[in-house]
Amino acid sequence: MLTKLQRSYTIALGLGLVVLSGCATVPGPRNPSDPWESYNRTMYKVNDRLDRAVLKPVAQGYRKVVPELLRVGVNNFFSNLGDVAVAVNDVFQGKFLQAASDGGRILVNSTIGLFGVIDVGTQIGLRKHNEDFGQTLGYWGVTPGPYVIVPLLGPSTVRDSLGGLVDAPLTYWPYINVMRVRNITYMVDSVKARANVLDTDKVMDEAAALDPYAFTRDSFLQRRNSLVYDGNLPRKPEEEMEEDNEFQLPSKEPTSLEKPHTQDR
Repeated sequence: MLTKLQRSYTIALGLGLVVLSGCATVPGPRNPSDPWESYNRTMYKVNDRLDRAVLKPVAQGYRKVVPELLRVGVNNFFSNLGDVAVAVNDVFQGKFLQAASDGGRILVNSTIGLFGVIDVGTQIGLRKHNEDFGQTLGYWGVTPGPYVIVPLLGPSTVRDSLGGLVDAPLTYWPYINVMRVRNITYMVDSVKARANVLDTDKVMDEAAALDPYAFTRDSFLQRRNSLVYDGNLPRKPEEEMEEDNEFQLPSKEPTSLEKPHTQDR
């Protein structure tokens, strides 16, 4: 399993391998958000093969063997740990009411919810949010930068990769000193996360008939952009112009009674 330092090296490796791009064929027109597409397509295939060979079968076994009630408890436990980074990034973005709500979730779930196993916060109306430092950078106007497939970790952007390094101290990693326990915890977290998206594999298989890489890239970028703006995406200038044109009243042609009389010659 990867430690925090190893994860940092992995991200750096992924960015460094860009210089080796050019070995994969890039079909169709180039996407301006994906200047490293040749490298990305190669790494996408590597990650996909590893997933199909190792992670997906383990996740399928986990879903088959572990009772649903226990799986929900595992999800809630790791979700509660993740709420720490969410609350901190709420503050970074100036969303203080949301930070209070997410801080309240951590408090009630960690105590009444038995270390987060029971999601008491949602039951009492404290809605879970999704924030990270990549979104914080986007909130303050930092552009995503090039799209990149990070080895083992999957889709990202330069902004989100750097944001992940800032979020790392807010995870459980730095505070588990026993390597065996840290590795087991990370393994359970990874398998749980993969099991949660098994149902999307059918969609991916259907996309494979077209271009699964492009489908994954476009879906990831759209979702990240939506998260930065909390779902309220700014309208493009051309959309505003179209809306203005729709509300413009057509010019009124004068009727025969309103037409000025011309003097007969």
